[in-house]
Amino acid sequence: MKNTKFIYVFLLITALFASCEEDDRDTTYVNDIAVPANLEVQVTLTQDNTGIVTFTPSGDSVATFTLEFGDTSEPVEIVPGQSTSHAYEEGNYTVTVTGTNLNGESTSVTREVMVSFFPPENLEISVTPVSGDAFSIDVSATADFAVGFEVYFGDVVDELPTPLMLAETISHTYTEVGTYQLRVVALAGGAATIEDTVDVVIENPLLLPIDFESTSIEYAFIDFGGAITTLIANPDATGENTSDNVAQFFKETDAEVFAGTVIELGAPIDFTDLQSFSINSWSPLAGATVKLKLENGTDPNISAEIDATTTVANEWETLFFDFSGADLTQEYSKVIIFFDFGNVGNGDTFYFDNIELSDGVPNTGDGVTLPVDFEDMNLNYNLEGFGGCEAAVEANPVAGGINTSATVGRALKADASMWWAGTVVNLDTPINFSTSEIITVKTYSPKAGIPVLLKLESPDGNTFVELAVNTTLVNEWEELTWDFSGMTDNDLYTKAVIFFEFVTDLPGDGSTYYFDDITLN
Repeated sequence: MKNTKFIYVFLLITALFASCEEDDRDTTYVNDIAVPANLEVQVTLTQDNTGIVTFTPSGDSVATFTLEFGDTSEPVEIVPGQSTSHAYEEGNYTVTVTGTNLNGESTSVTREVMVSFFPPENLEISVTPVSGDAFSIDVSATADFAVGFEVYFGDVVDELPTPLMLAETISHTYTEVGTYQLRVVALAGGAATIEDTVDVVIENPLLLPIDFESTSIEYAFIDFGGAITTLIANPDATGENTSDNVAQFFKETDAEVFAGTVIELGAPIDFTDLQSFSINSWSPLAGATVKLKLENGTDPNISAEIDATTTVANEWETLFFDFSGADLTQEYSKVIIFFDFGNVGNGDTFYFDNIELSDGVPNTGDGVTLPVDFEDMNLNYNLEGFGGCEAAVEANPVAGGINTSATVGRALKADASMWWAGTVVNLDTPINFSTSEIITVKTYSPKAGIPVLLKLESPDGNTFVELAVNTTLVNEWEELTWDFSGMTDNDLYTKAVIFFEFVTDLPGDGSTYYFDDITLN
């Protein structure tokens, strides 16, 4: 039994030795592998200023290649037959390629790689004004081989460039009028750049009419003689001027008799169609002289001036200045306003608004008064829409039936306008109810059975009466009647306010209504 065990152990040990000898015979060929030789590397540079270089190494007896790119990046290992790419900045680099065989033996070779970029070419700069904002521009640029741009807008000392990427548009807002040299530098991947400049002209966008309502226009006043002019919210938005913003003219105590303010326009005044001015004026004094002077932009000796006189105190009125007798072949681009001209300042405050060319001096009669038929071209009917109602005087679009007149009032109750949207007809003479308290109005409506509210108001709006009647016809003129009998106990009403489809919480739907011949019947 013991002999048998000994034989078994002997055979096992013999088998193990035989196995080890067989393994040594399978790996002997490794010792015969040659050291890597004939190392080469194919280097391919792109021509698009990306700095990308492709390496394809080759060699004999190589199992792996290791590439060191000569910059701060990590080495890359690839096998024969593969390529690798690397992005460089512009410059010269020493690339080391190491080939290693299966025994771990290696051979290295170095190659010099020079990376240079084409300079940008064909730079084109696009400067576009921003619609509705005369002080802002949009800038974009293109150039061959460019990777980006730097923009200098030319309005700041020691200006830092603003980056502009490819296919990008950037905006800039200038704070003052003037001519600015905008510079754009095109950048490539390397140090080479090209640049170009364009002149950006920011002109005074202030043109007639001037209503002081724009948020993008700089309303600049040049005061002299003790006048101080500022833009403020309308302190008395009633009567002939309910706008939001007005100019305040303060004439200091002991100010010069000629104290005034200059408004410089962006272009000479065009008198081709109209030769008169109208200005909304508010004065604490009745009988004060308001002088309007027009002046050449560069030669103050070229000028024309007209005086008007205030007729009321502490309320808005419209003053007219007829320049038809002046030399209008000259160019005038300055508007100069003097309040209480000829008197030393007394610390009074005046207001003015809505400076515009006019069709003439005011009507010598009673102005806008009942009946109102919109036919007198010498009158400014001054319709005021509110709450989303757009009001205007225009040609009768459906002259026929009971109304063949040429001109009518229009009220467009815009989509989603307020349910109380309406139109104010301002009267220059209060309604005289001594003979009748019944008012009729011809109306044209796309809807039948809708209420039309007629409201009569005092100048300040605190005293009023109102009645509603319904339309009966569709797309046809009809005459509606409001009977205010027993309701008109004063002669203060200078506003006729018309509300079409006056239904609580019912917004406008874009319907257009017409009205005409507002008459005390």
